[in-house]
Amino acid sequence: MIATVLICGWVVLAQILQSIPSKDNHWGRAYFLIAVGIPTLGMATYSGGVWAAVLGLGVGIAVLRWPLYRGVNWLKEKALR
Repeated sequence: MIATVLICGWVVLAQILQSIPSKDNHWGRAYFLIAVGIPTLGMATYSGGVWAAVLGLGVGIAVLRWPLYRGVNWLKEKALR
């Protein structure tokens, strides 16, 4: 139960932050959401188990898909050097 509340609260925070205009294309807010999301995912895992972690990770990937996409491309670029 607590895991679901934590994940839903993070999603609501993400939706509020994305609705506010930004000059840096929301990258600062994405970093903030990642910094808040990692401990939230840990707490959800602790309180809800592995399936809550899988659900939380899936939600996090869905919300932060562009930072994930850019990060994977950056890692591929670094590996090719």
